[in-house]
Amino acid sequence: MGEGGGLMWQWFLVVATCCIASGVEGRVLLSAKDHRYKENDNVPLFANKVGPFHNPSETYQYYDLPFCKPDHFVHKSEGLGEVLEGDRMVNSRYNFTFKVDKSVEDLCTVKLSPADIVKFKKAVEQDYYFQMFFDDLPLQGFVGKMLEVENKEPRHMLFTHILFEVMYNDDRVIEISVRTDPKKAVDISEEKDTEVKFTYSTQWSPTAKPFEKRLEKYRKHSFLPKHLEIHWFSIINSCVTVLLLTGFLTTILMRVLKNDFIKYTNEDEEEHEETGWKYIHGDVFRFPPFPNLFSAVIGSGTQLLVLVFFIFGLSLVGVFYPYNRGALNTACLVIYALTAGVSGYVSAHLYRQMGGENWVLGGIAGKNNKAEFYAPCRTNKYPREIPALPWYRRTVPQMCMAGFLPFSAIYIELYYIFASVWGHKIYTIYSILFIVFIILIIVTAFITIALTYFQLAVEDHEWWWRSVFCGGSTGMFIYGYCFYYYHIRSGMVGLMQASFFYGYMGCVCYGFFLMLGSVGYRASLLFVRNIYRAIKCE
Repeated sequence: MGEGGGLMWQWFLVVATCCIASGVEGRVLLSAKDHRYKENDNVPLFANKVGPFHNPSETYQYYDLPFCKPDHFVHKSEGLGEVLEGDRMVNSRYNFTFKVDKSVEDLCTVKLSPADIVKFKKAVEQDYYFQMFFDDLPLQGFVGKMLEVENKEPRHMLFTHILFEVMYNDDRVIEISVRTDPKKAVDISEEKDTEVKFTYSTQWSPTAKPFEKRLEKYRKHSFLPKHLEIHWFSIINSCVTVLLLTGFLTTILMRVLKNDFIKYTNEDEEEHEETGWKYIHGDVFRFPPFPNLFSAVIGSGTQLLVLVFFIFGLSLVGVFYPYNRGALNTACLVIYALTAGVSGYVSAHLYRQMGGENWVLGGIAGKNNKAEFYAPCRTNKYPREIPALPWYRRTVPQMCMAGFLPFSAIYIELYYIFASVWGHKIYTIYSILFIVFIILIIVTAFITIALTYFQLAVEDHEWWWRSVFCGGSTGMFIYGYCFYYYHIRSGMVGLMQASFFYGYMGCVCYGFFLMLGSVGYRASLLFVRNIYRAIKCE
């Protein structure tokens, strides 16, 4: 193994060590303290955020609405991932005493000004919800509701009483739920000075559920039998796609290649005129235009592929359990930073093999790797002219064909991922998602190989960029699905939410394009090398 390869392994060891450390840290987040309380001990409740229920990514600080504020604000210390999640946890006026029931406790009485009424009315109209954390357990409730009145304008009702139902096991909190009392809602339809009294109740009940299983409540929705059936149907659909594609390659492509090998290796037909993909053997390994950009694309795509595999590794060992706040964001940032060496190495090494001199595009290790680009055939001095091709063999139609099959393999699973990222559902079946991802990689590689062969068969030797575009075209289909999800499957509205959604998904889909594009290129390169190595080229 060369010097560059040794450095690559060092990078992988460093990343793996940091991933394990991140996993341990994620496990500790829940038990930063022992979560044990004695009777009459105070149990902290932190207010987090408020926002429109249908726009989950549009959130504001809890006290942006004129709720009962504490005398002194105390902000809970948060990690990088929690900050990126938009969490801003602060103390509240609620007073919880372990195992002590409270029928009706006064929180505060506030005199709402017309401006305060306008804020609450907007929150009620847009179905604002609030989120709090009680002993690190999340709880949510609605700010108010619209009350339909016959032959009159709907009334704005503000919930002023909250019932907290807490379950405990010995000296630990196991579960909490929250209910708002519609009977104690206040009509705030009139924009005038209004005095509002906020109250709350607490109810404590014992349970036999152990502390270690208190988060199972948030996992169960993903494991309902109906949902599992849909997930497995998704996998079966993907597997059928893979089988059909591999069957096509085995029965059609391999048979055609076998006939090509017989024809091209027949030494008795010395005067036979070369046609098809053998005819362009002197051009097929000609480096593509814009080698610096091409190398950067392949390097970045390889880095993202490594990143995704590390993230799946952490998810499969249980690091990203429900409400391990910010763990996924933190892991993505840390691993992305640590795998920058992968991108630099691959980019610089490939760029140097293509004869590039401006190697500061990438890593020193890649530049110092002396391995030359392996090509079974010698490249001609001047490129052959590519014959005129029908429209369906050009880049855009080929990209549409290449992206459709991989997208169909992941289509069903996409909804659950979107509903988790842009909704209130929790995705926990990472094993199924990993299987679907592997299928996506396989389908992308196979379909790109098939299209590369058909391209070479019509004597079009410019396959380098085409393999990247065809492999990465699934990202375009995913972005197209974003429009369907936003307008049909979600309740998101508003310019800010739309710009946020499409902007972030544009970045994510571009990442998919780079990652799958590098997969398509690697698969095509392996295929091209093997078929030209199997024939005699002068």
